[in-house]
Amino acid sequence: MDVTRLLQEMVRVNSVNPGLTAGAPGEPGMVALVQGCLAGLDVEVEILEGTPGRPTLVARRRGTGGGLSLMLNAHTDTVGVEGMTEPFSGRVENGRLYGRGSYDMKGGLAAAVTAFVEIARGPALRGDLVLAAVADEEFASLGTEELMRHVRTDAAIVTEPTGMDLCVAHKGFLWVEIRVAGRAAHGSRPDLGVDANLEMGRVLCRLGELGVALGGREAHPLLGHGSLHAATLRGGTAWSTYSAECVLQVERRLLPGETAGQAFAEIAAVAAPQEATLVFHREPFETGAGTSFVELVRREVAAVRGQEPVLCGQTPWFDAALLAGAGIETVILGHGGAGAHEVEEWAELGSVGELTRSLAAIARQFCG
Repeated sequence: MDVTRLLQEMVRVNSVNPGLTAGAPGEPGMVALVQGCLAGLDVEVEILEGTPGRPTLVARRRGTGGGLSLMLNAHTDTVGVEGMTEPFSGRVENGRLYGRGSYDMKGGLAAAVTAFVEIARGPALRGDLVLAAVADEEFASLGTEELMRHVRTDAAIVTEPTGMDLCVAHKGFLWVEIRVAGRAAHGSRPDLGVDANLEMGRVLCRLGELGVALGGREAHPLLGHGSLHAATLRGGTAWSTYSAECVLQVERRLLPGETAGQAFAEIAAVAAPQEATLVFHREPFETGAGTSFVELVRREVAAVRGQEPVLCGQTPWFDAALLAGAGIETVILGHGGAGAHEVEEWAELGSVGELTRSLAAIARQFCG
C-alpha cells in the first residue's frame, strides 16, 4: 500500500466535524475508506457508533499469544475549510501534500493504516495490534471516549503531527463561565442602575493578576507555565442603558500535576462573589520519559531516521490524555508539515514515510 496515495485519497474526503460546522459530513466517508483498505485481511473490524452518524473504526490483528498489545490511534475528523481555495485537492508539490487535514491529522492516520496493513499481511505477532480511527477529536472526543468503553491495550501511539519528535506531555484545559448580575436602568439614573459590565471589569483585573501569578510559578520542563485568558465577553444592550448582565468565558490551560478542580477553585475565588461555573475540562497528559516503551519507541525511530527523536511537550490537547487516563501507556509520534487549522495546510511526505516505517518497526518489537 502506497502511503502517499492513501493520504491523497483521505484528503479528498470531506470529513469536517459537524460539531464545528453545521451540516458538515463528519467521519463516515473516512471510515468507509479505511474499511476498504482492510478488506481481505485476517483482521477483526468493528464500527462503534454510540452517537449516530459519528462512527469510529476499530481493527484488530490478533496475536498468537504471550505478547503485549499496541494501539495506533488517529482521528478522522477535521476543522472547517473557511478561507481555503482548494481544501480537498490533495495536491502534491515539492515533497508536500496540500489540503485540509493533510497535517492534522490524516498524514498520521494514513501512516497508521499503512503500517497496520503491512503487519496484517505478514506473520502474526505474539501480541495484538489495534488500529483506532476515531471520530470527533476536534470537538468533544466522542470517538476515543467511546473507544475506551470497549478496548484496552498495553500501550498506544497517537499519531498527531510532531515533526517526528516524541511527545510525552501536553497541557490540559478548563472552560469557566463567570456571570455578573446588574440592574437595567436608564443611563441617566445611576440611583437605579447597577452596571454589570463595570463589576465584571473588577473581576477581569483580578483574573489578570492571577494570570501573572501563574507565570511566576514553577515551570514544567517541557511545557512551560500554566496560563489563562478571557475568551469571550458579552454584556449590555444599548448606549443609554445600564447593563443588566455580563458574561465572561475564561480558558485556563493546565500543566501535568495541576487538576481541573484545583484550577477552578482558584478562578472561582478570584471571581467571588460573582457566579462561576465549570463548563468543560480535559486533564493534562504526561508519560514517564524513561519507561521501557518510550525507550523502545526512541530506538526504533532512530533506526529508521538515523537520529534519535527529541523528547518534547505540546501545548494543544490531544486524545492521548484519555488513553493515559484509562491506564494505557501512551506517547504521541507523528509526521512533519504545517498549517493546522490554517488556510494553507500541508504534510511533509518524506516524514509521513518515516512515520509509517517507524510504526511498523515499533509494532514488531513491542508486540513480539
